[in-house]
Amino acid sequence: MEQCKFSVIVVCYNAGGKLEKTVNSILAQRYENYEILVQDGGSSDGSVEKLRTVQAGNKKIRIVTEEDSGIYDAMNKALARAGGRMIHFLNCGDTFPAPDILGKAAAFMEAHPDAGIYYGDIFNQKTDSAVASPPRITPFVCYRNIPCHQACFYEKRLFDTRKYDTAYVVRADYEHFLWCCLRENVMPAYMNMMAAAYEGGGFSESRENKKQDRKEHRAITRKYLGRGTCLWYGFLLTVSLAPLRRLLAESPVFSRWYNKIKAGLYR
Repeated sequence: MEQCKFSVIVVCYNAGGKLEKTVNSILAQRYENYEILVQDGGSSDGSVEKLRTVQAGNKKIRIVTEEDSGIYDAMNKALARAGGRMIHFLNCGDTFPAPDILGKAAAFMEAHPDAGIYYGDIFNQKTDSAVASPPRITPFVCYRNIPCHQACFYEKRLFDTRKYDTAYVVRADYEHFLWCCLRENVMPAYMNMMAAAYEGGGFSESRENKKQDRKEHRAITRKYLGRGTCLWYGFLLTVSLAPLRRLLAESPVFSRWYNKIKAGLYR
């Protein structure tokens, strides 16, 4: 089988040292069939210029600077240039936690060629804890909490005809995941491995975006699951103390043991 090529997309805007940190973690991968697409929205902090200097002559890196209307528009622009069979997104500050991530992912994909989406676990740098992903994607998981996009590898064909819907400001990646699973009948495959180290505190987690996040979650889930199913799933989350569990998961004090218990239940 032809070796799998990855396109790792990094969207940035005035990211400072986080941009170089993320790119260096990709360059440390021992698996060599990949490209890095840095989509810059017009940074003025010198971070992109520094990257151009430090990585001069490295053919794996492509840097494009152009104006965009937001993070998902920038991701769509990068997707139009991607040449790999598999797509992976790392935000500035996120990293591959080990040099064998792409190698392990490629081996798993070769053994499971029909999945379309492959996902693993995530390490949350903000709470210093490993976060297990559900081993199976069900409609309830689609409503409750899908794996974050840093944990996911997508076949590029899933973006060829339909990229991110920029009408969603903070949930376009979530909407696209549900479209893949519930409209295109893609069955994601769980890779029992740490896929990425997630910085935390990103765009969708800011205080001003949380209200928009809830609004978009409600609209998207009703679109794909129906109002009745959403009401039932919402009831299940309420009686299972989801708000309390969310606080535990986000707490630097309790998140580690909470996520260990959750991982044990998944297993």
